[in-house]
Amino acid sequence: MLRGTSAHFRVRRQSLCTSAYLSESPFVLSLCTLQEIETEELLRKESRGLVEERKYGMMSGTDLWKYCTAGQVRETLRGLDLLAGTSVKEESYFSCLYALGNHTECHYHPVELRKKGGGIRKLQVPDFLLCQVQKNILHHVLEEFPVSVFARAYRPKTSVVENANPHVGAEQILKLDLKDFFGNISFLLIYQFAFPAVYYPPAIRRLLSGLCCYRDALPQGAPTSPAISNLVMKPFDEYIGAWCQERGITYTRYCDDLTFSGNFNWREVKRKVEGFLRSYGFELNEKKTKIQTNGTRQTVTGIVVNEKPQVGRAYRRQLRMEIYYCEKYGVSAHLQRCRRSKPGKQEKGEEVRYLQSLLGKVHYILQVNPQDQEFQKSRETLCRLYKEYT
Repeated sequence: MLRGTSAHFRVRRQSLCTSAYLSESPFVLSLCTLQEIETEELLRKESRGLVEERKYGMMSGTDLWKYCTAGQVRETLRGLDLLAGTSVKEESYFSCLYALGNHTECHYHPVELRKKGGGIRKLQVPDFLLCQVQKNILHHVLEEFPVSVFARAYRPKTSVVENANPHVGAEQILKLDLKDFFGNISFLLIYQFAFPAVYYPPAIRRLLSGLCCYRDALPQGAPTSPAISNLVMKPFDEYIGAWCQERGITYTRYCDDLTFSGNFNWREVKRKVEGFLRSYGFELNEKKTKIQTNGTRQTVTGIVVNEKPQVGRAYRRQLRMEIYYCEKYGVSAHLQRCRRSKPGKQEKGEEVRYLQSLLGKVHYILQVNPQDQEFQKSRETLCRLYKEYT
């Protein structure tokens, strides 16, 4: 079965080896000539299933592909159009992909972001060339595979609200967190679950997996990583979800946050989850394990779910106060007062940006609880003030 040979084919070819992108990816030029020589032999051998999986010791699915020719494998890979949106000559298509796949670590740079709750989130962000290839993998390959209904992150029309709603009014909530979620998704897991053997021969599976890895793990910061994480976790989600349904337990997963609600023995659930996760190479972050009964404040992905979905009191109180001061003193005067700045020192358009941020917060509250009449009125107030400054 050859996948994507026509549906994903686009005509968009220019020269990478003479483009400005090489200034960001110097390894491509030096490897292109060597890779062109190696690629033909590599594809020919792997398409016939002659390369053993010694390094990873895994089933390669070559039984399905061993009768395919090197040309058919090339056609399958070419049909994925992984270099769409870049300047790559047709004759350099395969050599540049393999050069990129063999040296992906050279195409990332570190970025640090501050977490809301304190601490630093470390990302590995791909450069333009690798990012474009990863976006094509996302759109041409990964988005075609379904994920579990229990996964509530990184899917169209899902959000923290859809993750919280099933747990509203629960007698008990158990919250578990996976330690170093992306970092523990290995090359092997990506190879097995993101790029199935039934669709792709070993050569293409290894190439695609390598293009989505950073030092043999899933990088937090690559556009392919969220979708891959859902595909890797699908067997876990389906098994645990079915096990929970048999016992009247509600289960959802939002990225690395696992939530269980209902009337159940939380220690039994935790042991069950730990046993399955251990086979994946994951472990729980014990510091973030929480049990919440209906007599206490219950939250799921930041949303209070005791009686109805609601944003927390502190968030609502702070936003209510800011809107009140904007209406009473004016937006400009309120900003000067908050920053203790001198009159006339605001940046141009600062009032508009501030009102936009307040509107965004109000829309979030109304997304969680559309019937909130207080913030429906607040939205009207902010829209009126916004018109005054635009």
